[in-house]
Amino acid sequence: MTSCHITEEPIKKIAIFGGTHGNELTGVFLVKHWLENDAEIQRTGLEVKPFITNPRAVKKCTRYIDCDLNRVFDLENLGKKMSEDLPYEVKRAQEINHLFGPKNSEDSYDIIFDLHNTTSNMGCTLILEDSRNDFLIQMFHYIKTSLAPLPCYVYLIEHPSLQYATSRSVAKYPVGIEVGPQPQGVLRADILDQMRKMIKHALDFIYQFNEGKEFPPCAIEVYKIMEKVDYPRNENGEIAAIIHPNLQDQDWKPLHPGDPTFVTLDGKTILLGGDCTVYPVFVNEAAYYEKKEAFAKTTKVTLNAKSIRSSFH
Repeated sequence: MTSCHITEEPIKKIAIFGGTHGNELTGVFLVKHWLENDAEIQRTGLEVKPFITNPRAVKKCTRYIDCDLNRVFDLENLGKKMSEDLPYEVKRAQEINHLFGPKNSEDSYDIIFDLHNTTSNMGCTLILEDSRNDFLIQMFHYIKTSLAPLPCYVYLIEHPSLQYATSRSVAKYPVGIEVGPQPQGVLRADILDQMRKMIKHALDFIYQFNEGKEFPPCAIEVYKIMEKVDYPRNENGEIAAIIHPNLQDQDWKPLHPGDPTFVTLDGKTILLGGDCTVYPVFVNEAAYYEKKEAFAKTTKVTLNAKSIRSSFH
């Protein structure tokens, strides 16, 4: 018989990563600020460590130096023997795993918040990697409620082949924070303020949890990844059509079979196939051109969490 109540260990060690991608500046600037003055992120009983994840990419204001740091935290890369030939980001991943992990161990940090920007019109987004994690569902419910009426969406990347090895996956509870739209290499005050509030509410939730507050059962709506859609291409592999104006900036909005998705330079409209309504995310994301991803299709799902409280009380 399953209990309707979950008792969790108190949270002790938290990291806030900025600059996993060096041209996503909101996290970079917030973390640099908190490294100088961390009063805003400290809570009694918590160790909160701000950290610049990819300093060389930050210095060059580029996404990465050799390869995408947010894709190399798989056990194969983390276990590679250190050598001159290793890509910079793989070496850096091993250093981060040593500082905040090891991944999948009792010694790893409890929570890592990884701060990102997107050029897509996604607003405030929380990225969830595990649909069965009561603690994170409760935290996301708290953040969403605290931000209201400002919308906050939850993107569930749990998938047998599309889930990727994130820098935050070193922690027991990985949390991706994605706020946009914001161009690469640019800072917007409104986007910075939204990300700052998301971190504040997350830390407030953890503090209240540690203090013994019981959070009753809750449910949240999430958008679960189904598949990634590439741009139409010609025989040379070059992009042959661009995001249709009707789809541009329509992240999280329903996209129906037969709706326009792409348009060629000759003016031909390409319609969505399939037989079900989807919800597009990361529409026309600048960083995903190299990944051959025009947008991702998601489906809307409700996740339920049991009541939780800290075992300390």
